[in-house]
Amino acid sequence: MSDYVVPLAAAEDSAAVGGKGASLGSLVRIGVAVPTGFVVTSGAFTASLDALDPGGSLRAGIEELPADDLAAIARVTAAVRERIATAPLSAPVASAITAAYAALGDDDPDVAVRSSATMEDSAAASFAGLQDTYLGVAGAESVLDNVRRCWASLYNDQSVAYRRRLRMSETGHAMAVVVQRMVRPRAAGVLFTRSPVTGDRSVVAIEGTWGLGSALVSGDVTPDSFVISKITGEITGRRVSSKGQMHTLGGFRPGDMGAGAPMPERPAPPGQQSIPNGLGVSVADTPPDLRDRACLTDDEIRALGSIGGRVEAHYGSPQDIEWALLDDSADAAERIVLLQSRPETVWAARAPAPLAAPKPRAADHVLALFGKPL
Repeated sequence: MSDYVVPLAAAEDSAAVGGKGASLGSLVRIGVAVPTGFVVTSGAFTASLDALDPGGSLRAGIEELPADDLAAIARVTAAVRERIATAPLSAPVASAITAAYAALGDDDPDVAVRSSATMEDSAAASFAGLQDTYLGVAGAESVLDNVRRCWASLYNDQSVAYRRRLRMSETGHAMAVVVQRMVRPRAAGVLFTRSPVTGDRSVVAIEGTWGLGSALVSGDVTPDSFVISKITGEITGRRVSSKGQMHTLGGFRPGDMGAGAPMPERPAPPGQQSIPNGLGVSVADTPPDLRDRACLTDDEIRALGSIGGRVEAHYGSPQDIEWALLDDSADAAERIVLLQSRPETVWAARAPAPLAAPKPRAADHVLALFGKPL
């Protein structure tokens, strides 16, 4: 579209679209379903930050912060975030974002505005959860505001403290932003293409809950969990939890809308706690008939396991994947959309280093102990 915005299908270079944007673009190109959207490039962030901080003094000051001085980090980063979040966008950047948002169709479609830092979602370091995401954003002005808020979240206290502990230079770090149409899932959650408990690579571990996955991420519910064998497709583990709360978009609940039914009206129903972001994410008690019921059928569990294996094969390493399951109008595999895939880092970091470099013959290892190559 421009130097400042690219369609999600064309998001490829992580230096331009960030880790999340590049991963989503890759999924689109291999035919995995993801919500429609675009990426505000790191070039838009850099142009805006250079206009705000032409001498680079803000970034230099952050790089000088001691990693263990959390009070100083909080003080300095709060001022930086305020300046970025309130600075007006240049006309070229604002018009590029506004045009891309309008191209999504409908009047003021509800979108998720998601940070995609250029150094996140790598196998070397995990920045998951350290930058911001805003759900249920509607209207061009609100999208522009939340893009700036995502940019500002590059300087969240936790994110800066993490970079300081790793002694990472601030030079070259930038923030792209993914903007995607919101989905209204029947259920959502995460899956790992190796066991997060044992590291077993022969299984896919799935966690899920009713409604939006933000209920799981925020800790508002204990999710259902399932384990499926990659080899046999057998479901080898199953735990159904009592899910007392659920997050929904504008009060929409699983079962409220079948295929082709109209979207619910705004705002969220009375009595629900709604975040004032477009339609808003509502937090409500789970209906009694769903509370103790598994959020996934066996067919849906197997479909998620199959997609997880396909994505792992594409990337060549175990993955941590966010998923959403839409209504009941089609085959299970056709109702699954992926919201993110990133390298699994916990067990990857524990992988033991090889005891010795590979040699052509087994006997060469023995002979090497005596310093006598054959």
